[in-house]
Amino acid sequence: MRESDSHAQAETVEVVNREGTSQVLLLCEHASSNIPVRYDGLGLRDEDLLSHAAWDPGARAVALHMSQALNAPLVASTVSRLVYDCNRPPEAASAMPEKSELVEVPGNKDLTAAQRQERADTVYAPFCSAVSELIKTRKDAGLQSVLVTMHSFTPVYYGEVRTVEIGILHDADSRLADAMLAAAPALPHRRVERNEPYGPADGVTHSLKIHGLAHGLANVMIEIRNDLVTTPEEEEAMAEEMLTLLRPALAALAAEGGFGA
Repeated sequence: MRESDSHAQAETVEVVNREGTSQVLLLCEHASSNIPVRYDGLGLRDEDLLSHAAWDPGARAVALHMSQALNAPLVASTVSRLVYDCNRPPEAASAMPEKSELVEVPGNKDLTAAQRQERADTVYAPFCSAVSELIKTRKDAGLQSVLVTMHSFTPVYYGEVRTVEIGILHDADSRLADAMLAAAPALPHRRVERNEPYGPADGVTHSLKIHGLAHGLANVMIEIRNDLVTTPEEEEAMAEEMLTLLRPALAALAAEGGFGA
């Protein structure tokens, strides 16, 4: 890696427990609401800077607890998804949205091709490189990997109340999702659903495709309703609930012959 590439990665990507030996590789694309100074707050109102539009509240905290419990590496973006959404390709309008639900993003209006490229180069590319490097390093070390990407969602969207509490999302490879959903009766107090409140048609499985499917890795995206993770105690408890689904799912996949690359 060139020194300039390493510097860009350090500014925009956090890698936790890089040497973790669990088969799980955790991602958190929307871990932070941070907007680098050069973007002048994107012209957002103060109340929007920490809203769900800017990040996924609770997702990083739950992922950190899971990382520790599993001894799993975690790759997290340190830049708000309103600057660049690392779960979207550069050509997607939603990678740098002019509006997120009801939140207007003045700093994303009428971006030039050069401005879009700068964000892709300094936010998206370093995140992708960090994930790719970890996958390769783990494969070279003889470690199998499964990809688990952590997200949270707002309980009310465009005025519609969402009753789903946990979403288990997948794209073409449903192995891990199927196994986690099979374990859902262990959480009888939770409403757990497949591909809710989003699914592949909504463009939310980009990371699963380029980091999971492209490498032959079993993969899943977990969505947690963010009103369930508002305190450190709730975040830790939710991490345990996610492990209640994930651990038997990993065992089931192992019994069926492995996880992929």
